[in-house]
Amino acid sequence: MTKTFFATTALIGALACTAQAETIGISIPAATHGWAGALNYHAERTVERLQEVYPEHSFVLTTTPDSATQVSDLEDMVATRGIDALVVLPFESEPLTGPVQRIAESGTWVTVVDRGLAVEGIETLYVAGDNDSFGRTAGEYFAGALEDGGKVVVMRGIPSTVDNERVAGFEAAIDGSGLEVLAMDHGNWNRDTAFTLMQDWLSRFPEIDAVWAADDDMAVGALAAIEQAGRTDEMIVVGGAGMKEMVDRIRNGDETVPVNVTYPPAMISTAIEMTAVGVTGAAPMSGEFIIASELITPENADDFYFEDSPY
Repeated sequence: MTKTFFATTALIGALACTAQAETIGISIPAATHGWAGALNYHAERTVERLQEVYPEHSFVLTTTPDSATQVSDLEDMVATRGIDALVVLPFESEPLTGPVQRIAESGTWVTVVDRGLAVEGIETLYVAGDNDSFGRTAGEYFAGALEDGGKVVVMRGIPSTVDNERVAGFEAAIDGSGLEVLAMDHGNWNRDTAFTLMQDWLSRFPEIDAVWAADDDMAVGALAAIEQAGRTDEMIVVGGAGMKEMVDRIRNGDETVPVNVTYPPAMISTAIEMTAVGVTGAAPMSGEFIIASELITPENADDFYFEDSPY
């Protein structure tokens, strides 16, 4: 589904200036899970806000359920809308690399968000959470909280650079810790997939001390399977991205969910605004903008709990 908005792209506030009209395309995954739902929430509201402030330029926002649809959306943006800039969060890294590279090579400004492409250096601007830190933060917690010989299962996300970076950071953090990774497989950042995967592991492994789910939606699915199996008291589950359900469990002292790791979906707002500024030349915006991860604990959980958040 395509949503079209009209907005000016000039520097916010005192640096705002008159510029030639530009069209900025925004392509993001559909709200197939909680984090993506919040991503959509922030993208729509950011463009709606810019619509009132900057009436001269057009924004085209599309959401996609899969990589093939996203490629088609991008082709349509170029052919029918003549976009001058693109903000894209790839559904998957590999299938989107070629199409985005062709757009960049045509002279179009490209901002890649969150999931990097399979080839480095294509984009003008990269905005993302710190995925290595995301994995390292969880791994360091496990290395410190679990005893030597602790048994861990790992739920990966959708195959992508994001997933690779998170897992690499986690593995580096537990290297030499004495922890044993019993199994590692893709839960695809999906609750139902994670539920089925956790059921399989629970049937295969009589002893599991911890689950690392590299996304809170997978953590929800894993917890449901663990609770159904009556093994809640046997293991801890650490997810990530700061879903308010998880943060609430932490601040209420749930021993099964002792900590979480931040990864804000509002990064899409940062990417859209930085692109709007950069494409008009109002300020230099090329390079990388990386948002650090933090460990959410019972001591600081109140600082990360937002009652009105969609995620």
